[in-house]
Amino acid sequence: MRIHRIDVEGFGPFRTRQSIDLDAYADDGIFLISGRTGTGKSSILDAVCFALYGTTPRYDDTEKRLRSDHAQPGEPTEVAVEFTVGDRMWRIERSPGYPRPKKRGEGMTTADPSVEMYERIDGEWQGRAAREREVSHLVGEVVGLNQQQFLQVILLAQGRFARFLLAKNDERQVLLRTLFGTRRFEEYETSLDDRRRAAQAAAAEQTQTLRLILDQAADDIAAVERRVADGNESAPPSDAAPAPSVEHDIARLTAAADHAEGLETAVTQKEAALRAARDDVEKARDERRAVHEQQTRRNLARARIKQLDLAAAATDTVRAELAAARRAETVRPAIDAADRAHEAAETAAETAHAARSAWVEALADVRTQRGDAEGIPLPAEDAEPEILDGFAADVQRLIGGWEPLRQQETQLAQRADDIERQREHLATLETRAYDIEAQRNALPERIDSVNNDISRATERASRREAAQKHISDLEAQFSALNEVKRLSTSYAQAVRAASAAVEARAAAEHHLNQLHARRIAGIAGEIADVLVAGEPCAVCGSTEHPAPAPRSDDPVTPEQIDAADTARATAAGEADQAQTARQQAELSLRDAENRAGGRTEVEISGDLLAAQKQKDDAEAALREKSALERQRDDLADAEKRLEREGRDIASQGGTLRGKIEEIAATWEKDNAAVQSARGAFSSVAARIGVAQRLASRATVCSDSHREADRSRVAARTAAEAREQVLRDNAFVSVDDARAASRPAAEREQMEQQLAQAEADRAAAQQTITETAHLPAELVDLDSVEQALLAAREQHETAVDARSGAQHLTRALRNAAARAEQVHARIADALRRATVVTRLADTVAGRPPNTKRMNLETFVLAAELEEIVEAANVRLAEMSAGRYSLLHSDALARRGAASGLGIEVMDSYTGQARPPHSLSGGETFLASLALALGLAEVVTGRAGGIRLDTLFIDEGFGSLDGETLETAMRTLDELRQGGRTVGIISHVDAMKEQIPAQLRVRHTREGWSIVEQDTPTRSAP
Repeated sequence: MRIHRIDVEGFGPFRTRQSIDLDAYADDGIFLISGRTGTGKSSILDAVCFALYGTTPRYDDTEKRLRSDHAQPGEPTEVAVEFTVGDRMWRIERSPGYPRPKKRGEGMTTADPSVEMYERIDGEWQGRAAREREVSHLVGEVVGLNQQQFLQVILLAQGRFARFLLAKNDERQVLLRTLFGTRRFEEYETSLDDRRRAAQAAAAEQTQTLRLILDQAADDIAAVERRVADGNESAPPSDAAPAPSVEHDIARLTAAADHAEGLETAVTQKEAALRAARDDVEKARDERRAVHEQQTRRNLARARIKQLDLAAAATDTVRAELAAARRAETVRPAIDAADRAHEAAETAAETAHAARSAWVEALADVRTQRGDAEGIPLPAEDAEPEILDGFAADVQRLIGGWEPLRQQETQLAQRADDIERQREHLATLETRAYDIEAQRNALPERIDSVNNDISRATERASRREAAQKHISDLEAQFSALNEVKRLSTSYAQAVRAASAAVEARAAAEHHLNQLHARRIAGIAGEIADVLVAGEPCAVCGSTEHPAPAPRSDDPVTPEQIDAADTARATAAGEADQAQTARQQAELSLRDAENRAGGRTEVEISGDLLAAQKQKDDAEAALREKSALERQRDDLADAEKRLEREGRDIASQGGTLRGKIEEIAATWEKDNAAVQSARGAFSSVAARIGVAQRLASRATVCSDSHREADRSRVAARTAAEAREQVLRDNAFVSVDDARAASRPAAEREQMEQQLAQAEADRAAAQQTITETAHLPAELVDLDSVEQALLAAREQHETAVDARSGAQHLTRALRNAAARAEQVHARIADALRRATVVTRLADTVAGRPPNTKRMNLETFVLAAELEEIVEAANVRLAEMSAGRYSLLHSDALARRGAASGLGIEVMDSYTGQARPPHSLSGGETFLASLALALGLAEVVTGRAGGIRLDTLFIDEGFGSLDGETLETAMRTLDELRQGGRTVGIISHVDAMKEQIPAQLRVRHTREGWSIVEQDTPTRSAP
């Protein structure tokens, strides 16, 4: 990776835009970034890291720390970096969120953070990503390093050299884990621990289950043992002798189940015997109860016979009355028939007299009105039936000739009315034809008017889609405006939380630094405490200790430092989370503000109301258009319909005129024939009516006289038959027979009464005969019922005892089986738990792991060996072969992580020394070598990334002249192969040795500017 250009504006101490061309130092390969303290040298490195990763290496505070305090409202804050990876050139432009004037109205608002990443293709920058997540993902793909790796291999920021060298094993583990991504090994360890706990919990759960089974069965075991003891049998071990093991408890449970089964057998046999005894008593009770019931039936039968004997006279009376009623029922049909015949004869005589009177009256009317019957001779008033029948036949023949003319007479009036209706219909058709012609003439103008209305409605309806889109945009703005209100509150809360978390992190770091300082200040006293006279000092090797340092009054223990470091790490994590939450809240808020468009709720509501009215008008126009189109279609259909109707009416009018003329001619002819048939009567129907009435009266008169003669004969015959039936059934008269008659229901009741008496007597007599052998005195039932009650109580007690014994046996058998199963599962669970626990403890660095090195540390230790090996190549040269670094896997004290220790081998003494024992200059050289070695290993793990640009921000002022010269030779080697190395320092000696410089200085106004200075090279 080679960095070509850095642009900074409104960032850190830089107000105006500063452009740094790193390609200008490519020929030299090494350049110095110089300037007075506080001018902003390290801010250049902050800008590079911020452009790539959105954060800075020195602080992770809010974006207010990034924006220049010198920047004025309206001036931008932006950082841009151009770099090449492989053969592809990239540019990233990034701005933090910062306050700016509102575009509308007065006051300030916050500009959204922004980032864009470009690739140079064919000489032009083409956008590749414009969102934070997309840019972050693309940077990871292109650069191949995360931020931590970048800070360790390219941008060696101030204070990071010695941190890795002097860190404790746990701190070094955290950094190495971040660089090499070995957290998955910690996840393996956690997974094995989870499996270990699960296996141990499973074994404990099975053990608890077994103990619960044994505890639940304890009362049942004790009950069996007591019963066995009461029965003088050999009892199993009692509670007085506690079971020495679970196996013993299981054996005791099994023995109790066996004894319970024996007790169940004995109780079952006793229950069977008592059940048989109960059955015998029930049988004796049932036999005695049967005798008692028979004796009771016998006594009741005797009493019933006595009752029947007392009622014998009344029964005989009923029997005689029933016999008379039956004879009366025999003669009743003859009496009824004679009565009906007499009534019929009287009725027929009356009818014949009335018919004769009606005939005489009709005959008198005809003679009075007409004198004759149109030439027919009239019979006499007392004419015999045969003469009347002939007269009626003659009249009917005349009526048959007049009937067709009567029908024509009736139809003449209807046909005249029909002719009049046809003429009225013809007039209506003519009127309708005129109206149709008028309507047809008016339709073209109406159709043109509707077409004009349709055009206007179409134009209004066409605005609907635009109005709907405008409404959707306004509703989105309104929703975003509401979201801005909610997100503003969330953002304010996130800002406060982030600020509090940052303050807490700073406090934790300050507390840890104080503890480290106090620890270092008191380390001499701790060393003095372990000095022994005559034995060499672990630091200087002297066997004499003339003035050991006193121990501090308030010493700092490693545990205190560990606790403070844990608190610092926790606070740092919480601060990172709070910063992420604040950034996300701000991104969400800025997005909502952009979507709201900077408008007020009143403005949006007014526009929304107007747009809704426009949409409603367009929708109404659409409905009007549909209605008008239907109206136009209806008018076109009406025009065609009127044309067809006009033709139809003209055709109907011509047909109707011919029909009227034809009907009128036929009516005149038929009317003349009817007038001839009426004669002297007003109508043919009247003439037929008079003749029909006279013939009818003659027919009725003859028929009624014949019926009267027949009825008189029938009445005499029925009376003679009635008298014969009365004599045959021993009745003196009709009244005698009617007095003996009874209704059918009463006769049936008397029959049932007599049959019931006879049946009762027969049944009672049979009962007496069947029970004659029984003793006269009733048998006793109380004693046998009491004996049965006692037998049932004894049997029920035995049943309960048997049920309890069965339940106890089943419970103990089930408990014993479950106990055996659980006991077997416990053994399996313990075996699995032992294997998993040993594996988990080994991977986690617990015994039997004698190195106390977990799996992740083991992997990181291998990486650390490579880092130390790479670092020693440069440290040997920088220290003239005196120092080399050693990777130590010795056990750490107080349970700290082992396997990640670093010691310094001093070839002068042949002894390994702790890194803290080095001087300031020596610490710098060792730290620089270790940082360079770490950079080589990390880049190798990242796929062999080529590092063409390297920045070192460290205090070279701690080196003496000779050591500085050695360090410079090492740095000079770094530029081999076209690499460019930038060094931040204000050491004068370095200014003299490095001609290519980039100076950062303050202006009179207070902000900083960058001045590039490259040496002038003479032509070869």
